[in-house]
Amino acid sequence: MRLLIKNAQIITPHDILPNYDLAVEKNKISHIEPSGILDTKGFDEIIDAKGNYLSPGFIDIHTHAIYGFDTMDATCEAIEAMASFHIKNGVTGFLATTMTSSAEDMEKAIKNAASYISRQRERHLTLDTSGSSPAEVLGIYLEGPYFSEAKKGAQSPKYLKNPDIDQIKRFIQLSDNSIKVVALAPELPGATDAISFLRAQDITVSAGHTDATFDTARKAFDCGVTQVTHIFNAMRGFNHREPGISGAALIDERVYCEMICDGIHLHPGAMKLVVKAKGKDKVILISDSMMAAGLSDGEYTLGGQKVFVKGSEARLSDGTLAGSTLTLNRAIYNMVHMVGVSLPDAVQMATLNPARAIGIDNKKGSIEIGKEADLVIFDDQLNILNVIKSY
Repeated sequence: MRLLIKNAQIITPHDILPNYDLAVEKNKISHIEPSGILDTKGFDEIIDAKGNYLSPGFIDIHTHAIYGFDTMDATCEAIEAMASFHIKNGVTGFLATTMTSSAEDMEKAIKNAASYISRQRERHLTLDTSGSSPAEVLGIYLEGPYFSEAKKGAQSPKYLKNPDIDQIKRFIQLSDNSIKVVALAPELPGATDAISFLRAQDITVSAGHTDATFDTARKAFDCGVTQVTHIFNAMRGFNHREPGISGAALIDERVYCEMICDGIHLHPGAMKLVVKAKGKDKVILISDSMMAAGLSDGEYTLGGQKVFVKGSEARLSDGTLAGSTLTLNRAIYNMVHMVGVSLPDAVQMATLNPARAIGIDNKKGSIEIGKEADLVIFDDQLNILNVIKSY
């Protein structure tokens, strides 16, 4: 199929190209030209962007649940429903994210996500321009159970444990090598060996739910940790005498910082601090969404625990934040309007940066010739107008 998108403001890794056209052939971006240069003859479909923005599809690498469905439901119907709702918010790819639970429940969730991913591979050379096809599950994000009890957040303390390479091997096997990220607390016994093992499998290791000191964090980064899970949340905070893992992450150029940009998990001043320290290339916007995302206030669950949602805040009964109700298009909007980040930089934090972090930036994450045509058209309020998804 040959597709032409005309009259767009195209967001590239470097700039916004006003009044440009983009062509897609065989599911890949083939031409990017000023409007009027490309001959409109021979295209199977032409979409008029009408001066709105055209960006890469958003990539949410940390999302547990959305619209009443959860990765831990361990059903293909749940993953399909999550994928169908994500695409409505401009997310063309995401990592199905687990929670700390029993080994049996985690294995079921991993096997189910892997089965869904396997079925996706049966789609060949199709291009959906209606926004009705589901987002792509790019892999699995293993959040838990290798966390510090002191920084457990909304993770169930009942199932927390030290990193176990034999169990990790089983999880990887059950996932059919679909695990892309493993979050763990690097100060735990066995963590260093686990980090080395995971890096040898080309799996990204993220430090999360951790009480690591500054020195322990630096050693973990030297060992192969390249990411921190939702910066400042569920981790040792910054102190001028003991900067902790948050301080270590902010000054290490090798490390990506995930950030929940909802104005609840982080004050806008803290978000601005992260951007100042890390720059546009090392911040990853995530939703960390739970099943209330897209739904009204009420009582829900996360990791087997009751969660109470009121006014976009999701909390356990003791007041602990329990995921978010954020969507990634709103996160980008918040970065622009709460933090003052430019639109191209905010988009990069939700597209190219997560793609780089999980090693798929050779084919996804930016508008460049030869890359897959996962594309989003949105207006200046970040309302999603159309989604183009390649398979």
